Amino acid sequence: MKVLVLHGINLNMFGKRDPKHYGTVTLAEIDAAVKALAKDLDVEVECYQTNLEGAMAERIHKAHAEGVDAVVINAGAWTHYSYGIRDALAILTAPVVEVHMSNIHGREAFRHHSVLAEIAKGQIAGFGVESYLLGLRAAMSAARAGKTK
Repeated sequence: MKVLVLHGINLNMFGKRDPKHYGTVTLAEIDAAVKALAKDLDVEVECYQTNLEGAMAERIHKAHAEGVDAVVINAGAWTHYSYGIRDALAILTAPVVEVHMSNIHGREAFRHHSVLAEIAKGQIAGFGVESYLLGLRAAMSAARAGKTK
């Protein structure tokens, strides 16, 4: 099974921006933790980050063509307004799990709404790096359940 882990806009700045909400962990450390768990779960994982909305949509389109089994996405600020990313994700037949390092529902009002939520299998927020690891476990569980139907 293959899972695509997508990191959106500004997430390459983890470890440098707003440690109150995101801690000091870097994106490279997050990817390493995800890949370590993937190895334990016997799952292939690819991690991808971009600050370009069109590039993110193109990578999601490629995921559709590749037939990935699940997607874990932290779209960053795109979560709250990118109907382009939402529509690209909606093309997928694989489960999508939305993750966030911080608790988006306990922050500024504009962060409370996710345009991705209605097409995602679920949302995990507020657990730092653990959000990604929980997201990977949830995505694999959903993908495996879908394969048995």
